[in-house]
Amino acid sequence: MTRRLLRLGSGIKWKLRKLRRETKDNLRPTWTLELLVAVTAQQTGVKVHISTLWRVLRMIKARRGRPKPVAICRMPEKAKKRRVAYLRRLAATKNRGEHVFYVDEVDIHLNPKIGPDWMLPGQQKQVVTPGKNQKCYMAGALDARTQKLIWTGGTHKNSGLFLSLVRKLLELFPKAKRIHLILDNFKIHKSKQTQQFLRQLRGRVRLHFLPPYCPDANRIERVWRDLHDNVTRNHQRRSMDELVGNVLRYLEDRNSRGSQGLTRIAA
Repeated sequence: MTRRLLRLGSGIKWKLRKLRRETKDNLRPTWTLELLVAVTAQQTGVKVHISTLWRVLRMIKARRGRPKPVAICRMPEKAKKRRVAYLRRLAATKNRGEHVFYVDEVDIHLNPKIGPDWMLPGQQKQVVTPGKNQKCYMAGALDARTQKLIWTGGTHKNSGLFLSLVRKLLELFPKAKRIHLILDNFKIHKSKQTQQFLRQLRGRVRLHFLPPYCPDANRIERVWRDLHDNVTRNHQRRSMDELVGNVLRYLEDRNSRGSQGLTRIAA
């Protein structure tokens, strides 16, 4: 029986790779166990029960995971790598009087983000939602050297929110010769209001744009993911003030403790 499962596992492993390519080409959006059993039987001539297929999938360490949404970057791959490499060198700079930050904005929703959590057999966690959603926004700057986070908040995700962060950085680093901001191509970073304000600073603040659709190269994205994992996902706060209070406490705790050993805000 074990040898049969191994042979079957080898065949299914090959088949899964092929099915993955087919899914990538949009022939099928997703795969259920029932459909996988049927297609495997049709194309390999081996028909097994769902429970057997499940054992085989576990044996070959296949997993059912959540896909990662990605967007197509139209920048040539070589140019993209050169740009990312340049920004990494910039982030590692230790020039006196110069500071480098990774910048991005994050949405805070009163209606909680729903995500995986631990549950006992026969139980399903229920997350009570307030119904009518409310939103607020934060702009953050992650210091490339110290990993400390600086942030501002607002009720609108616009150029004013971004510029309020720039002003805060100028206040915190009054003696800085130059402040470098590594950020994405979101429209508020390139608006006429933003460009007009930056011109007044005469090069003291410089924007360095990431390749289009390249969030993994922006280190602050990891901070926002941790924020959602520990505070906003599956939360049960009934007011925006209470939720924002939890967000601020988490970020303050992050700065005081560092990125390791953070406390999770109770749901």
